[in-house]
Amino acid sequence: MAIKITDECINCGACEPECPNNAIYEGGIEWSINQGTSLTGEYLLEGNVKVDAESMQNPVEDDYYFIVPDKCTECQGFHEEPQCAAVCPVDCCVPDEDRVETVEELLAKKSRLHL
Repeated sequence: MAIKITDECINCGACEPECPNNAIYEGGIEWSINQGTSLTGEYLLEGNVKVDAESMQNPVEDDYYFIVPDKCTECQGFHEEPQCAAVCPVDCCVPDEDRVETVEELLAKKSRLHL
């Protein structure tokens, strides 16, 4: 499952540089699926939404840091544990119960993001 940042986030930013998928953004910041990845062309986001990999998407959250679920692999294939959760001083990086994924699915997502 993807990791999410709860509203207990203190906006310290410790998590952002730790993400190998560049899935973490400051609140209110637009993002694209190709930032920090090797993607080009069309990409299929959650909900079967096709986007150009370079097109900017609306922020997931405006008030605190957020994780783009389409880019989160829980650090599978990179680290033993999600790095955002490991460095968060207030433990607000938690599993997103609404986005349950197997290790195999997370590794497949990693492969799609990093061709």
